[in-house]
Amino acid sequence: MAKPNLQVALDHSNLAEGIADAVAVGYEVDIIEAGTVMLLQTGSEAIAVLREIFPEKTIVADTKCADAGGTVAKNCRDQGATWMTCICSATIATMKAAAKEIDEVQVELYGDWTFEQAEKWLEAGIDQVIYHQSRDALLAGETWGEKDLTKVKKLIDMGFRVSVTGGLNLDTLSLFEGIDVYTFITGRGITQAEDPAQAARAFQDKIREIWGE
Repeated sequence: MAKPNLQVALDHSNLAEGIADAVAVGYEVDIIEAGTVMLLQTGSEAIAVLREIFPEKTIVADTKCADAGGTVAKNCRDQGATWMTCICSATIATMKAAAKEIDEVQVELYGDWTFEQAEKWLEAGIDQVIYHQSRDALLAGETWGEKDLTKVKKLIDMGFRVSVTGGLNLDTLSLFEGIDVYTFITGRGITQAEDPAQAARAFQDKIREIWGE
């Protein structure tokens, strides 16, 4: 079982603040995400700046694309993104169009998606998904539980590389012990820490403690 990646999500409304946090933690994490909020507030310039600073890193454009997949993907790729996200309610045609223009598409799992839909994503050649506890769900008091772990394990068994995100902290990581998670994604858990770089290192240390190198 491979060591999971650590991804930092930059969901800053201010580009300068987001880039400052990226510089602080970028070499401590495996993947850097230009988050949805950042992209909506600052446009694709955020991707270009991240690529200039981190020429060797995997950079994700968290567009949550629902339509015009090919156009959105090409724009993200031209700015330097490695991967982009599509919302699970997007059509297969949208996802396939995006996949033609960028290295990989990740499907964001929100709402009432089904495993039957997931089979169609695999058939279309898309094998990355992101399992969420959304920010709004967390604010409403929901927490990670067995129902989430069961779904994550089933997706992995189907053949997906599964990333997980939503209110993750060092204690939460232990819930996933023994599960072949592809990437842990956290934003504020790193960027709002007193020492973001140290927080990222602590996440990496905990991941290594549970999954090994």
